Amino acid sequence: MRIRQLLGTALAATTATVGLVAVDVSAASAGTANGCVYPRVCFYLTESRWNADNPTGSYQVLTSGYQDLGSDTEGSFAVWNTRNDDGALLHYTNGNTYCLPPNRGNAHIRGEIVDKIRIMDSPTCGR
Repeated sequence: MRIRQLLGTALAATTATVGLVAVDVSAASAGTANGCVYPRVCFYLTESRWNADNPTGSYQVLTSGYQDLGSDTEGSFAVWNTRNDDGALLHYTNGNTYCLPPNRGNAHIRGEIVDKIRIMDSPTCGR
């Protein structure tokens, strides 16, 4: 089953939930997933871009602080991390944060909007 189909199933099962859905593909490594080329963290602004495996933007540089997302990535429908060892710390407009582990993706159901990213040399974002 394709990763996108797994995420779609998870989304359908949690439509009443505010937050996000994480999809584990920890068996994956150093490759492309959902159109996201290793070693990037890709954003899909809309569900149709996600379904088409067509990211609207990506980030790949380890940073000591947050990078502001641009208009092609802020508030995205989904995010995918193809990195093998590095977590992506996602910052939301309401101040919440979420560590997206290596080789995983998430989709935002409702409410929270990602506005910043920090790629860290830690699979758990230093937590």
